[in-house]
Amino acid sequence: MAKVITPVARGVPPLRAGQGSSFFWRRLHSLSGIVPVGVFLIEHFISNAFATNGPWAYAGQVRFLTSLPFVLLLEIFGIYIPLLFHSLYGFYIWFRGEANVRDYPWAGNFMYSAQRWTGATAFAYMAWHTYTMRFTGIHLMTNPQAAFSKVQLELQSHWAAAFYVIGITAASWHFAYGLYLFCAKWGITVSERSRKAMSVASAVLAITLIAVGMATLAAFFRPQWQNTPANLPAQQAVESAH
Repeated sequence: MAKVITPVARGVPPLRAGQGSSFFWRRLHSLSGIVPVGVFLIEHFISNAFATNGPWAYAGQVRFLTSLPFVLLLEIFGIYIPLLFHSLYGFYIWFRGEANVRDYPWAGNFMYSAQRWTGATAFAYMAWHTYTMRFTGIHLMTNPQAAFSKVQLELQSHWAAAFYVIGITAASWHFAYGLYLFCAKWGITVSERSRKAMSVASAVLAITLIAVGMATLAAFFRPQWQNTPANLPAQQAVESAH
């Protein structure tokens, strides 16, 4: 008897109710990748980009963020818990799913695998970055003026600098393509034309985020800001000394 091969449909299937008990959690996982995790990622890119304006601008932005009211609660409930849920449930979906890259080498299957691997890489990078910046060395919550120096010292390690590049690239790709998947699965981009337009927009977003991230990294290597002290002096005092 001939084996019947079911054709594999192209595209991203929408999330529909009544297709198993995981519907709610998949909805929540998809939404959490945009709000609040995606919103935090964009904010983090913007805040760190203040480094391109120099150590004082960077310290000022860190001071602003650390002085927000209820900042610890914002971190726990607005960043850590949603990020952990999105990451851990993403791993659960990954280990239960099947990426048919070998059997069906279409773009969608490669993108599926790339989305999972960039997510894992971004998670490892964010866990390491949060630990080193938040829980080791100088405490930036009480010493925001040391922010530029702390990052600069960490980037003196070639391995750390390489991990920054990989992590920024992975996080940018994962969020941008995740936004494409979100629009497809939530019925925002229904037609083939709208999905193609969204794929272009997602690619532009990924490239933009990567470019911003690389420009931010480069700021910590600029000659005029090398060896920035942890006890950053007032900018006015430095300018008057020259």
